Amino acid sequence: MIVTRADLEASLSALRTDIHDPRGGILGPRSIAWRIGGDLAVFLGGGRAALLQLAHPMIAHAIDQHSQTRADVTGRFQRTFRHVFTMVFGDLDDAFRTARRVHAIHSRIHGAIPERVGRWAAGTPYHANDAEALRWVHATLVDTTLLVRERLDGAIPEPIKDRYVVEMNRFAALFGIPPALLPRSWFAHDAYMRAMLASDRLAVAPCAREMARFLIGRGGAHQPPLGRITEALAAVMLPAHIAAQFELRSTTRRARLGLGAFGVVYRRVPHTVRGIPARSEAQRRLDGRPPSWLGAWAERGLFGLAQRATGAHR
Repeated sequence: MIVTRADLEASLSALRTDIHDPRGGILGPRSIAWRIGGDLAVFLGGGRAALLQLAHPMIAHAIDQHSQTRADVTGRFQRTFRHVFTMVFGDLDDAFRTARRVHAIHSRIHGAIPERVGRWAAGTPYHANDAEALRWVHATLVDTTLLVRERLDGAIPEPIKDRYVVEMNRFAALFGIPPALLPRSWFAHDAYMRAMLASDRLAVAPCAREMARFLIGRGGAHQPPLGRITEALAAVMLPAHIAAQFELRSTTRRARLGLGAFGVVYRRVPHTVRGIPARSEAQRRLDGRPPSWLGAWAERGLFGLAQRATGAHR
Protein backbone atom coordinates (compact mmCIF):
# COMPACT_ATOMS: atom_id res chain seq x y z
CA MET A 1 0.00 0.00 0.00
CA ILE A 2 1.30 3.44 -0.98
CA VAL A 3 0.32 6.23 1.43
CA THR A 4 -1.37 8.91 -0.68
CA ARG A 5 -1.76 12.59 0.18
CA ALA A 6 -5.43 11.86 0.99
CA ASP A 7 -4.33 9.07 3.34
CA LEU A 8 -1.91 11.44 5.04
CA GLU A 9 -4.54 14.16 5.48
CA ALA A 10 -6.97 11.65 6.98
CA SER A 11 -4.24 10.51 9.38
CA LEU A 12 -3.43 14.09 10.41
CA SER A 13 -7.11 14.90 10.90
CA ALA A 14 -7.56 11.91 13.19
CA LEU A 15 -4.40 12.80 15.09
CA ARG A 16 -5.54 16.39 15.66
CA THR A 17 -8.61 15.16 17.55
CA ASP A 18 -6.29 13.29 19.94
CA ILE A 19 -4.20 16.35 20.87
CA HIS A 20 -5.24 18.33 23.94
CA ASP A 21 -2.64 21.13 23.76
CA PRO A 22 -1.44 21.96 20.23
CA ARG A 23 1.36 24.11 21.66
CA GLY A 24 3.05 20.95 22.94
CA GLY A 25 2.82 19.23 19.58
CA ILE A 26 1.98 15.57 19.09
CA LEU A 27 3.51 14.47 22.42
CA GLY A 28 4.30 17.27 24.85
CA PRO A 29 6.66 17.64 27.82
CA ARG A 30 4.73 15.24 30.08
CA SER A 31 5.00 12.37 27.60
CA ILE A 32 7.13 9.29 28.11
CA ALA A 33 8.47 9.88 24.60
CA TRP A 34 9.98 13.24 25.53
CA ARG A 35 11.47 11.72 28.67
CA ILE A 36 12.91 8.58 27.08
CA GLY A 37 13.92 10.00 23.72
CA GLY A 38 14.69 13.59 24.60
CA ASP A 39 18.37 13.52 25.40
CA LEU A 40 21.64 13.02 23.55
CA ALA A 41 22.09 9.42 24.68
CA VAL A 42 19.69 8.20 22.01
CA PHE A 43 22.31 9.03 19.38
CA LEU A 44 24.37 6.11 20.67
CA GLY A 45 21.91 3.97 18.75
CA GLY A 46 22.10 5.97 15.54
CA GLY A 47 24.28 3.42 13.76
CA ARG A 48 22.04 0.55 14.78
CA ALA A 49 18.86 2.23 13.59
CA ALA A 50 20.41 3.30 10.28
CA LEU A 51 21.75 -0.16 9.51
CA LEU A 52 18.50 -1.88 10.43
CA GLN A 53 16.77 0.42 7.97
CA LEU A 54 19.37 -0.29 5.27
CA ALA A 55 18.82 -4.01 5.82
CA HIS A 56 15.44 -3.58 4.13
CA PRO A 57 16.17 -3.74 0.37
CA MET A 58 13.37 -1.32 -0.57
CA ILE A 59 14.78 1.32 1.76
CA ALA A 60 18.41 0.67 0.82
CA HIS A 61 17.79 1.05 -2.90
CA ALA A 62 15.63 4.14 -2.41
CA ILE A 63 18.44 5.83 -0.48
CA ASP A 64 21.15 4.58 -2.84
CA GLN A 65 19.37 5.77 -5.97
CA HIS A 66 17.89 9.05 -4.70
CA SER A 67 19.97 10.38 -1.79
CA GLN A 68 22.91 12.79 -1.90
CA THR A 69 24.26 11.63 1.47
CA ARG A 70 27.80 10.96 0.25
CA ALA A 71 28.10 14.39 -1.38
CA ASP A 72 26.59 16.34 1.54
CA VAL A 73 26.79 14.35 4.77
CA THR A 74 26.20 17.20 7.19
CA GLY A 75 23.43 18.73 5.08
CA ARG A 76 21.59 15.41 4.75
CA PHE A 77 21.91 14.70 8.49
CA GLN A 78 20.79 18.23 9.32
CA ARG A 79 17.73 18.16 7.05
CA THR A 80 16.63 14.72 8.26
CA PHE A 81 16.88 15.47 11.95
CA ARG A 82 15.39 18.95 11.68
CA HIS A 83 12.35 17.30 10.15
CA VAL A 84 12.26 14.68 12.90
CA PHE A 85 12.84 17.21 15.68
CA THR A 86 10.10 19.48 14.36
CA MET A 87 7.68 16.56 14.20
CA VAL A 88 8.48 15.38 17.72
CA PHE A 89 9.14 18.67 19.56
CA GLY A 90 7.47 21.35 17.44
CA ASP A 91 3.96 22.69 17.95
CA LEU A 92 1.16 20.90 16.14
CA ASP A 93 1.00 23.19 13.11
CA ASP A 94 4.76 22.98 12.57
CA ALA A 95 4.65 19.19 12.94
CA PHE A 96 1.87 18.94 10.36
CA ARG A 97 3.63 21.27 7.91
CA THR A 98 6.77 19.16 8.16
CA ALA A 99 4.77 15.95 7.74
CA ARG A 100 3.33 17.28 4.49
CA ARG A 101 6.76 18.40 3.31
CA VAL A 102 8.31 14.98 4.02
CA HIS A 103 5.42 13.20 2.30
CA ALA A 104 5.89 15.38 -0.79
CA ILE A 105 9.61 14.56 -0.87
CA HIS A 106 8.86 10.85 -0.47
CA SER A 107 6.29 10.97 -3.28
CA ARG A 108 9.11 11.65 -5.74
CA ILE A 109 11.22 8.72 -4.56
CA HIS A 110 10.37 5.50 -6.36
CA GLY A 111 12.05 2.97 -8.61
CA ALA A 112 12.90 -0.73 -8.81
CA ILE A 113 15.27 -3.08 -6.99
CA PRO A 114 17.82 -4.01 -9.68
CA GLU A 115 18.92 -7.44 -8.40
CA ARG A 116 17.46 -10.28 -6.40
CA VAL A 117 18.10 -9.88 -2.67
CA GLY A 118 16.39 -11.92 0.06
CA ARG A 119 12.76 -12.43 -0.92
CA TRP A 120 12.80 -9.46 -3.28
CA ALA A 121 13.04 -10.32 -6.98
CA ALA A 122 14.90 -8.14 -9.46
CA GLY A 123 12.52 -5.51 -10.77
CA THR A 124 10.45 -5.28 -7.59
CA PRO A 125 9.16 -1.70 -7.38
CA TYR A 126 9.78 0.43 -4.31
CA HIS A 127 8.25 3.69 -3.13
CA ALA A 128 9.35 5.86 -0.21
CA ASN A 129 5.69 6.22 0.86
CA ASP A 130 5.18 2.45 0.97
CA ALA A 131 3.31 1.84 4.24
CA GLU A 132 5.22 -1.32 5.17
CA ALA A 133 8.59 0.33 4.55
CA LEU A 134 7.54 3.36 6.61
CA ARG A 135 6.40 0.99 9.34
CA TRP A 136 9.83 -0.67 9.43
CA VAL A 137 11.67 2.67 9.68
CA HIS A 138 9.37 3.76 12.49
CA ALA A 139 9.80 0.45 14.36
CA THR A 140 13.60 0.65 14.18
CA LEU A 141 13.56 4.08 15.82
CA VAL A 142 11.24 2.96 18.62
CA ASP A 143 13.16 -0.25 19.19
CA THR A 144 16.59 1.39 19.19
CA THR A 145 15.58 4.15 21.60
CA LEU A 146 14.29 1.62 24.12
CA LEU A 147 17.37 -0.58 23.68
CA VAL A 148 19.75 2.31 24.33
CA ARG A 149 17.78 3.44 27.39
CA GLU A 150 17.89 -0.07 28.86
CA ARG A 151 21.61 -0.39 28.13
CA LEU A 152 22.23 2.82 30.07
CA ASP A 153 19.59 2.73 32.80
CA GLY A 154 18.60 -0.92 33.20
CA ALA A 155 15.31 -2.63 32.48
CA ILE A 156 12.33 -0.39 31.74
CA PRO A 157 9.03 -1.61 33.28
CA GLU A 158 6.72 -3.04 30.64
CA PRO A 159 3.88 -0.55 31.36
CA ILE A 160 6.30 2.30 30.58
CA LYS A 161 7.35 0.60 27.35
CA ASP A 162 3.70 0.11 26.47
CA ARG A 163 3.03 3.82 26.94
CA TYR A 164 6.07 4.76 24.89
CA VAL A 165 5.07 2.49 22.00
CA VAL A 166 1.52 3.86 21.98
CA GLU A 167 2.66 7.48 22.23
CA MET A 168 5.04 7.00 19.33
CA ASN A 169 2.16 5.85 17.18
CA ARG A 170 1.37 9.58 16.98
CA PHE A 171 4.73 10.09 15.30
CA ALA A 172 3.86 7.26 12.89
CA ALA A 173 0.60 9.04 12.08
CA LEU A 174 2.62 11.96 10.69
CA PHE A 175 3.71 9.62 7.89
CA GLY A 176 0.20 8.30 7.29
CA ILE A 177 1.04 4.79 8.48
CA PRO A 178 -2.34 3.04 8.86
CA PRO A 179 -3.34 2.35 12.50
CA ALA A 180 -3.89 -1.32 11.63
CA LEU A 181 -0.13 -1.65 11.07
CA LEU A 182 0.83 -0.08 14.39
CA PRO A 183 1.35 -1.92 17.70
CA ARG A 184 -0.79 -1.19 20.73
CA SER A 185 1.71 -2.59 23.24
CA TRP A 186 5.39 -3.36 23.72
CA PHE A 187 4.60 -7.05 23.27
CA ALA A 188 3.06 -6.39 19.84
CA HIS A 189 6.00 -4.20 18.81
CA ASP A 190 8.52 -6.81 19.96
CA ALA A 191 6.66 -9.57 18.13
CA TYR A 192 6.79 -7.56 14.90
CA MET A 193 10.52 -6.89 15.30
CA ARG A 194 11.27 -10.56 15.97
CA ALA A 195 9.23 -11.66 12.96
CA MET A 196 10.94 -9.18 10.66
CA LEU A 197 14.43 -10.06 11.89
CA ALA A 198 13.76 -13.76 11.37
CA SER A 199 12.32 -13.28 7.88
CA ASP A 200 13.81 -12.92 4.40
CA ARG A 201 12.19 -9.50 4.08
CA LEU A 202 15.48 -8.20 5.48
CA ALA A 203 18.63 -8.89 3.49
CA VAL A 204 21.69 -6.71 3.08
CA ALA A 205 22.03 -5.73 -0.57
CA PRO A 206 25.45 -4.80 -2.00
CA CYS A 207 24.47 -1.11 -2.09
CA ALA A 208 23.43 -1.28 1.59
CA ARG A 209 26.80 -2.77 2.53
CA GLU A 210 28.59 -0.06 0.60
CA MET A 211 26.55 2.70 2.27
CA ALA A 212 27.16 1.17 5.69
CA ARG A 213 30.92 1.24 5.12
CA PHE A 214 30.64 4.92 4.25
CA LEU A 215 28.50 5.71 7.32
CA ILE A 216 31.00 4.10 9.70
CA GLY A 217 33.96 5.76 8.01
CA ARG A 218 35.39 2.71 6.26
CA GLY A 219 34.93 4.10 2.77
CA GLY A 220 38.42 5.62 2.65
CA ALA A 221 41.96 4.72 3.59
CA HIS A 222 41.59 5.54 7.30
CA GLN A 223 38.56 5.10 9.56
CA PRO A 224 38.12 8.11 11.88
CA PRO A 225 37.88 7.45 15.64
CA LEU A 226 34.20 8.38 15.77
CA GLY A 227 33.57 5.97 12.91
CA ARG A 228 35.23 3.16 14.89
CA ILE A 229 33.01 3.97 17.86
CA THR A 230 29.90 4.01 15.66
CA GLU A 231 30.84 0.64 14.17
CA ALA A 232 31.56 -0.90 17.57
CA LEU A 233 28.27 0.27 19.06
CA ALA A 234 26.29 -0.89 16.03
CA ALA A 235 27.99 -4.29 16.07
CA VAL A 236 27.17 -4.92 19.72
CA MET A 237 23.57 -3.70 19.50
CA LEU A 238 22.53 -5.26 16.19
CA PRO A 239 21.34 -8.87 15.89
CA ALA A 240 24.42 -10.97 15.13
CA HIS A 241 23.25 -12.12 11.69
CA ILE A 242 22.56 -8.53 10.57
CA ALA A 243 25.95 -7.33 11.83
CA ALA A 244 27.58 -10.22 9.95
CA GLN A 245 25.83 -9.33 6.69
CA PHE A 246 27.15 -5.80 7.01
CA GLU A 247 30.62 -7.24 7.74
CA LEU A 248 30.99 -5.18 10.89
CA ARG A 249 34.16 -5.80 12.82
CA SER A 250 33.34 -7.25 16.21
CA THR A 251 34.70 -5.23 19.13
CA THR A 252 32.15 -6.37 21.67
CA ARG A 253 34.27 -5.92 24.76
CA ARG A 254 35.36 -2.42 23.77
CA ALA A 255 31.80 -1.38 22.98
CA ARG A 256 30.42 -2.72 26.24
CA LEU A 257 33.15 -1.06 28.25
CA GLY A 258 32.50 2.18 26.38
CA LEU A 259 28.78 2.01 27.04
CA GLY A 260 29.43 1.35 30.72
CA ALA A 261 31.84 4.27 31.02
CA PHE A 262 29.48 6.56 29.15
CA GLY A 263 26.64 5.53 31.44
CA VAL A 264 28.60 6.44 34.58
CA VAL A 265 29.38 9.93 33.27
CA TYR A 266 25.96 10.38 31.69
CA ARG A 267 24.07 9.77 34.94
CA ARG A 268 26.09 12.51 36.67
CA VAL A 269 25.41 15.16 34.04
CA PRO A 270 22.41 17.45 34.75
CA HIS A 271 19.32 16.90 32.62
CA THR A 272 19.57 20.45 31.32
CA VAL A 273 22.98 19.69 29.80
CA ARG A 274 22.28 16.29 28.25
CA GLY A 275 18.99 17.20 26.58
CA ILE A 276 18.62 17.24 22.80
CA PRO A 277 18.75 20.94 21.81
CA ALA A 278 15.38 20.69 20.05
CA ARG A 279 13.72 19.45 23.24
CA SER A 280 15.31 22.23 25.30
CA GLU A 281 14.15 24.82 22.79
CA ALA A 282 10.65 23.33 22.81
CA GLN A 283 10.52 23.72 26.58
CA ARG A 284 11.69 27.33 26.29
CA ARG A 285 8.92 27.95 23.76
CA LEU A 286 6.31 26.49 26.09
CA ASP A 287 7.68 28.60 28.95
CA GLY A 288 7.42 31.76 26.85
CA ARG A 289 11.20 32.25 26.67
CA PRO A 290 13.16 33.17 23.51
CA PRO A 291 15.41 30.66 21.71
CA SER A 292 18.84 30.10 23.23
CA TRP A 293 22.09 30.80 21.35
CA LEU A 294 23.60 27.86 23.27
CA GLY A 295 20.96 25.55 21.86
CA ALA A 296 21.71 26.67 18.30
CA TRP A 297 25.44 26.16 18.89
CA ALA A 298 24.87 22.67 20.34
CA GLU A 299 22.64 21.73 17.42
CA ARG A 300 25.30 22.72 14.89
CA GLY A 301 27.84 20.60 16.75
CA LEU A 302 25.44 17.67 16.84
CA PHE A 303 24.86 17.84 13.09
CA GLY A 304 28.61 17.94 12.49
CA LEU A 305 29.11 14.55 14.15
CA ALA A 306 27.93 12.71 11.03
CA GLN A 307 30.74 14.22 9.02
CA ARG A 308 33.28 13.31 11.68
CA ALA A 309 32.06 9.70 11.82
CA THR A 310 32.26 9.16 8.06
CA GLY A 311 35.49 11.08 7.56
CA ALA A 312 33.82 12.82 4.60
CA HIS A 313 35.53 16.10 5.42
CA ARG A 314 38.87 14.69 4.43
